[in-house]
Amino acid sequence: MATRYTHQEHLGHVVFITAAAAIGGFLFGYDSSVINGAVTGIQRHFQVGAVQIGFVVAIALLGSALGAWIGGGLADRWGRTRSMQVAAGLFTVSSIGQMLPFAIWDLGLWRVIAGFAIGMASVLGPAYIAEVAPPAYRGRLGSFQQLAIVLGIAVSQLVNYLIAELAGGDVNNHLWGLQAWQWMLGACAVPALLYLLFASTIPESPRYLIMSGRSRKAREVLAEVEGDDVDLDARIAEIQHVLRTERVPGLKDLRGSALGLLPIVWIGIILSAFQQLVGINVIFYYSSVLWQSVGINQSNSLLISFSSSIINIIGTFIAIALVDRIGRRPLLLIGSAGMTIALGTAAWAFSASREIGGVVSLPSPQGPIALIAANVFVLFFALSWGVVVWVLLGEMFPNRIRAAALGVAAAAQWIANWLITVSFPALSEWNLPLTYAMYALFALLSFLFVTKWVKETKGRRLEEMG
Repeated sequence: MATRYTHQEHLGHVVFITAAAAIGGFLFGYDSSVINGAVTGIQRHFQVGAVQIGFVVAIALLGSALGAWIGGGLADRWGRTRSMQVAAGLFTVSSIGQMLPFAIWDLGLWRVIAGFAIGMASVLGPAYIAEVAPPAYRGRLGSFQQLAIVLGIAVSQLVNYLIAELAGGDVNNHLWGLQAWQWMLGACAVPALLYLLFASTIPESPRYLIMSGRSRKAREVLAEVEGDDVDLDARIAEIQHVLRTERVPGLKDLRGSALGLLPIVWIGIILSAFQQLVGINVIFYYSSVLWQSVGINQSNSLLISFSSSIINIIGTFIAIALVDRIGRRPLLLIGSAGMTIALGTAAWAFSASREIGGVVSLPSPQGPIALIAANVFVLFFALSWGVVVWVLLGEMFPNRIRAAALGVAAAAQWIANWLITVSFPALSEWNLPLTYAMYALFALLSFLFVTKWVKETKGRRLEEMG
């Protein structure tokens, strides 16, 4: 009984510090999607067009790519928890800066800084969790990051809706001396400060402590997270051996005969690109504008955005439950098929929108059908590509190139995300139904790609990948 109690006590401690680290994932989701509710207000306040607003929304993704690119190096230089503190500080400062911009370019600059923090959080959380989690619980604890991201998205949409309601349903109305959209962007400072608090209290990663020559402290942390019944000397020796023998792979290790890269690397790049090219982040960055463009008022459009975020959470739980049961490949195929039908249906529904006397509306039954189709799209994405792509990217590459290949695939994902995000405002003004038809085509192509090129990794040891 005492051993079981001690084990549960250690597990509870690990769950706590894992959840604390995953606040970075919450901020990742919150800060990347909070712009959704503010887009209309920003566009009206600064009197800018579709191209400029698309640039301001998407520019954060370029900062994210940079933050993800160098975040791992900073974590090795400063430590995992110190780097988390830096990211939390950047989240806080950028939130206040976005809340109080004096020009559109100033807002863009603060969004780049916020994006840099998002990029750091995207690598710091998973790295820290993997290094402190006991092997038996690593998979489930690792899912905290993705769960935190979708929770962050949902909470940001709920906060946006509540702020808009307090301001009378218009994000350009004033509330406590500022316009409502400014409070939306500034609210992220609250979870950012909580992240700073928790990052200052959780223990440093044992791997980093050993890397920096603090083996005694590493022993204490290992005892906290894995228990006293573990052979701590053997664990420390194991980590030291890995650190001595591992070689950080470089881009040159990815070279092959197929267009300069190994075929498996191209598969990872294309998987990452398809995850974004289906247009999922249009829902999380622009859904408020999207629904307003077909005649739904601001307040209701923000409520719809929140409901889509809840569906995203439900889909994520479904994926976590099924990914080890039915496998990665079947889930991707189910997701691609569902997304193709949903996006095609949305494209058809949006084609019925009409403008009468300067007011845009979507008649019945196309209005309800468009709403259902958009949420079905979110559900199928969340239960498949949203989770499974990250699982596959962590498994599919051979050990010798895994880190470098993951970096290239993640960079491809940020670039595809940026392309979709920056282009949507102009494309939707040009032809919204055709824009969604294009996303449906990408979903169909993703089905064909998985059928032809993606192999199942369920149940295979990492050492078997090649």
